[in-house]
Formats: sequence, structure tokens, C-alpha cells
Amino acid sequence: MKISRRYSSKARIEMIPLIDVIFLLLVAFIFMTMSMVVHKGIPIDLPQSSTSLVDKKEFVSISILADGKVFLEKEEVTLDELLSVITSRYREFPEMKVIIMGDRKASYERIISVMDVVRKSGVVSLSLETKWKE
Repeated sequence: MKISRRYSSKARIEMIPLIDVIFLLLVAFIFMTMSMVVHKGIPIDLPQSSTSLVDKKEFVSISILADGKVFLEKEEVTLDELLSVITSRYREFPEMKVIIMGDRKASYERIISVMDVVRKSGVVSLSLETKWKE
């Protein structure tokens, strides 16, 4: 007497849908990391430059509005307050970098006075932020 054997198909993991899901997750993570902006200041109209680069190390942002108001991060400060705060932070973090974001309509004299205050505090690394020229 012949015994019939049933061949059962084994469960398989289909690779193509798995690759599609992984690719979709990768694209989602790329877009999420692109949207994480390092900007800590207030929104201002920056001038453009074709050589703009962002340094992602620890930094302090100083914003200068068109009317000459100076902001450290998001708090308005005078030049004397700016000097004391930057000096104390520089003592804590000697590797600190300062980024000045001056509105394109801000006076050149005001931007230079802020740069002088930053230099008096002892900070060596100072940059001006611009927008990428397209």
C-alpha cells in the first residue's frame, strides 16, 4: 500500500517588500535629519554667499536686526551684557565658536562693534552666517 505524502510549502520571507520598507524608512530618516536646523537665534534676512558652510560644533549665535538690536540666542542684550555673557561662556567652553547673523540691512558699524565685543571676550573662532546663493 502506497502512503501519500503531502509536501507542505515552507514559509518564506519575501525580500522585495522588505527592501521596499527599509528603503522607505531610510528616506524618511534622511528627510527628518535634513529638517533639523541648528539655528538658535531669531529669524532675520541674511545676505547670500556662494561659499557658505555650517560648522556643527558647539556655538553661540548672535543676531543683529536691521534696526541695530542685538540678540544672544533669543534674548535681547546690550553690548556690555553681551561681553560679560560671552566671556563667562568662553571660560567654561574654550572651544566655543560664535556665529554672528547680521541682517542684510543692519549697519556695518553695528556688526563691527559686535565683532569687537566678541574679540574682547577672548573668543578666537568667529564667523558670519550667510545664506547659500542659489
